[in-house]
Amino acid sequence: MKRASCIIAFAILTITANAQTKIRSWVSSTASASWQTEKIMSSGVGKPDAEIDLTHPLQTIDGFGTCFNELGWTSLGLLSAQDREKIFRELFAPAAGAGFTICRMPVGANDFSRNWYSYDERDGDFSLVGFTIANDKQTLIPFIKSALKYNPKLQLWASPWSPPTWMKTNKHYAMQPFPKMELPKEAEEKWGMSFKGRDNGLLPGQEGVEGRDHFIQRENYFKAYALYFRKFIEAYRKEGIRIGMVMPQNEFNSAQVFPSCTWTAAGLAKFVSYLGPEMKQIGVDVFFGTMERPNAKLVDTVLNDPQSGPWIKGVGFQWAGKDAIASIHERYPDLKLIQSEQECGNGKNDWDYCKYTWGLMKHYLSNGASAYMYWNTSLNDGGISTWGWKQNSLISVDTVKHTFKYNYEYYLMKHLSHFVKPGAKRLTVNGGFSNLLAFMNPDRSVVIVAQNDSVDERIVSFKVGKDVFGIRLKGDSFNTVVIK
Repeated sequence: MKRASCIIAFAILTITANAQTKIRSWVSSTASASWQTEKIMSSGVGKPDAEIDLTHPLQTIDGFGTCFNELGWTSLGLLSAQDREKIFRELFAPAAGAGFTICRMPVGANDFSRNWYSYDERDGDFSLVGFTIANDKQTLIPFIKSALKYNPKLQLWASPWSPPTWMKTNKHYAMQPFPKMELPKEAEEKWGMSFKGRDNGLLPGQEGVEGRDHFIQRENYFKAYALYFRKFIEAYRKEGIRIGMVMPQNEFNSAQVFPSCTWTAAGLAKFVSYLGPEMKQIGVDVFFGTMERPNAKLVDTVLNDPQSGPWIKGVGFQWAGKDAIASIHERYPDLKLIQSEQECGNGKNDWDYCKYTWGLMKHYLSNGASAYMYWNTSLNDGGISTWGWKQNSLISVDTVKHTFKYNYEYYLMKHLSHFVKPGAKRLTVNGGFSNLLAFMNPDRSVVIVAQNDSVDERIVSFKVGKDVFGIRLKGDSFNTVVIK
C-alpha cells in the first residue's frame, strides 16, 4: 500500500487568560474530499507530544499568495464571468477563502507569458522614449485588478526574467537553445519538461552561462535599466496598481531556454547601486533576488558591498536557494526573508507533490521566511508553458468543458493562508512531535499546522500555554481545528 501523509492545520486556537481552552471547529481535507467540517471531539490526553511556546515569538508573517502571469489570465479567460468572480473572491477576499495578501508579478516576459516581450525594444533608447506597457493592458493589468477588487490592500512585488534584449550581451531574451536531442523520459515525468521539436531562435555564440554578467556592465545601461524599473512602477500606478517592492533579477544564475539573464553577484551589486536611489525616490523597496542557488556567499556579496548593501531591505529565495536561507537568517537575523516562488511540479497536480509542498513550506517558514508564494495561479489542464514546461497550478481549467477545479496544493495553501494573518508571529515548538508549524495572530489566536506522516489515525496531544488537548487525526488528511 502506498504510504500516504496527513497534514493537520490547527488554526485560530485563541488562548484567553484564566479560561479553559475549548475546541470550536474543525475542518479537514483528504485526497477525496476537501474542506469538510468534522465533529468536535477532544481525545484522551497524556503527556503532550508537542508544546507550543507562547513566550518567545519569532519572525513576523507578511502572508501568503500567488503570482500573476499571462497564461494564468488566459486560462481564466476560458471560464464564464461568473466563475471568474467566484475564483477571485475565493482567492483574495479576506476571510472568504485563501485570503491571499502578498503576490508576485513579472516585469515583462517570463516563462509563462504568451511570448517574448519587454516594455522597450528600441535599440539604444537610453531615455526610454519608446517605453510602453500596452501588452500588459491585455493580460496582467486586468488580472491584478480582478484581485484588487476583492482585496484593495494586496501587497505586490515584481521582478524581471529578462531585460530588454538590447541591454544584453547576446541580444536575445533566452540564454540557452533548446536541446538538440530529446530529453530523457524521466525529465518529463519528474520535471514536466518536454522540449522536443522546439526552437527559440538562439544562434550559436548567443548562449549564456552561469557566473557571467550578460547584462551590459556600463553606466549608461545601468542608468537606463534603473529608469526602466521606475517607468514600469509609474505606468502601473497610473492604472491604479501600486507595486511596493522589486527584485533586480529572477534566478540570476540560470541560463534558460525562455526569458532569462545571468548576472554575477558583483554585477547585480553594481546595478543595485543605481536601482536603489531610483526606487527610493518613488517609495519602492529593493530586495536581493531571486536566489535559486544554495550558495549564501552570493547574498553576502551584495549585502556587504558598501554601494549596494544599504539599499537592500530583504532577500527572496526559491528552488535550491532554500539551502541558503538558514545561513542568511542566522547571520542576518533582522533581515526580512521571503520565499519568492513555489517549486513548479510537473503538471500532474497530484497528492504526492502536495506533500512535497508541505515540506517546502515548513522548511522556508522554519528558517525565517515571512511570506510564501505559489507560482501558477491557474493553467489549462496539463499546465504546459509557451516553451514546453508542464507545471502545477492552484487551479486547472478544462479547455473543452470550460470548467475549473481547485487542486490539492490550493487547499494546502488555504489551510495556512485562511488562518495565519499578516502580522502573525511564528512560535517555537518543543517535544517529540515536531512535524508542525505554529503561529500567533495579532488577535492572540494561535495557529498550529502539523503533518501526521502515517496512513493510520493518530492521537496527538498539544500543550498551548497552560492548556493541553488531544486530537484524533485522520490518516491522509489536512485539518484545521479552531480552539477558543
